[in-house]
Amino acid sequence: MKFTLLLGILCSVSWAGSDNLGQDLPLFSILPFIGILLSIAIIPLIAPTFWHRNFGKVSAFWAISFLLPFLFVYGIHETSYQFLHVLLLEYLPFIILLFSLFTISGGIRLKGSLIGTPYVNTGLILIGTLLASWMGTTGAAMLLIRPVLRANKGRKHKIHTIVFFIFLVANIGGSLTPLGDPPLFLGFLNGVDFFWTTTTMLMPMLLVSAILLLMYFLIDSYYYKKDNDNLKESSGDEKIGLDGSFNFILIAGVIGAVLMSGFWKPQIEIPALLGIHLEIQNICRDLILLILAGISWEFTQMDIRKLNGYTWFPILEVAKLFAGIFITIIPAIAILRAGENGALSGIIQLVTNSDGSPVNAMYFWLTGSLSSFLDNAPTYLVFFNLAGASSGDMSMAAYLMEVIPSTLLAISMGAVFMGAMTYIGNAPNFMVKSIAEENNISMPSFFGFLGWSILLLIPVFILVSILFI
Repeated sequence: MKFTLLLGILCSVSWAGSDNLGQDLPLFSILPFIGILLSIAIIPLIAPTFWHRNFGKVSAFWAISFLLPFLFVYGIHETSYQFLHVLLLEYLPFIILLFSLFTISGGIRLKGSLIGTPYVNTGLILIGTLLASWMGTTGAAMLLIRPVLRANKGRKHKIHTIVFFIFLVANIGGSLTPLGDPPLFLGFLNGVDFFWTTTTMLMPMLLVSAILLLMYFLIDSYYYKKDNDNLKESSGDEKIGLDGSFNFILIAGVIGAVLMSGFWKPQIEIPALLGIHLEIQNICRDLILLILAGISWEFTQMDIRKLNGYTWFPILEVAKLFAGIFITIIPAIAILRAGENGALSGIIQLVTNSDGSPVNAMYFWLTGSLSSFLDNAPTYLVFFNLAGASSGDMSMAAYLMEVIPSTLLAISMGAVFMGAMTYIGNAPNFMVKSIAEENNISMPSFFGFLGWSILLLIPVFILVSILFI
């Protein structure tokens, strides 16, 4: 019914040619984008079994609900161009990076007998926070969540440990490089310098991490006193060590491949289809990432992955859902690029002063709020394009980095930091929750976790807004 109504409305509207795509697309053309994001937020909560079995079909439904009306109005050539453009230049590089980090990190196992004291727990979360920017929040979270769970097996109170793990390892720790968090990688793909993120996000990331780690240590120390009698259950005699450690070399290869694609500019483009050109450095990067993932899969002992509880489900879920997101985001990006001539001019006015300068605090809180409930990667992309709409002859990335760097910082902090607010804010959040529940930990509900976030994170983010925006 919804699709039929949308198709009927679309068919009744006369749009201009593709040169004016963003100016002429009506606001309701972003309904499939809103639909898929709301589906991700709501359906797992009210119908988890249905979602587990059909999330790929839901994603496909929303993608088709955009593509078919667009095809009817604009024809096969424009539809094919838009589809291939987002597939080849944005989605595939994005998912290939996640896939390689997921595969390689799944071949590393931290073993050994640990007792979940406040010092040990804080140390493990600190290590994960530091690793997240270099092996991705997904990689760092998958590497360390099981050692954290083993260390706290004998403790009665451990929900707070998983909550802070999600805050820091699965989100805030990924602030320093495009490898760390998906939204920053999307910025890198759109021209943001690799080390711009490192230098600009360093102080906010250190401040937020230090506050949260101190907060966690105090909370865990309080509960540790209550749990002390139970800790003998988690002791053992296995020595601390790493299995599959050669995969760290492969992670270094991933870092090198991404750096190569950012710094090596041979100005060689390979024609693809419909006028789309692929840059040779990006093709080389993606091939290297796939080769490194293949090496990890082939040469890592399968027992290591089994002990890690490694399955393909998490990356398949991300791949299917983000395929729909990247397709349905096409009209939103086009409208935002139209600036004040587009259907989202109201948002532009909200984040823009009367003299045309950006309201950075609004960029931070709007990007962060939407990242909390929708997913931080597409949200980042929307506000990145919104802030860069006035770039003129400059590239959007150059304009944001050189002319309004504080705005890009606000967008980046909002997307990465506030992805920690809910389970759906960033891909690893739900993965960590699922693994914890597999280990018989009764994690907070969606709104329960949100309560933790509001209580613990919002005061920190207010401080960040005051100091850095």
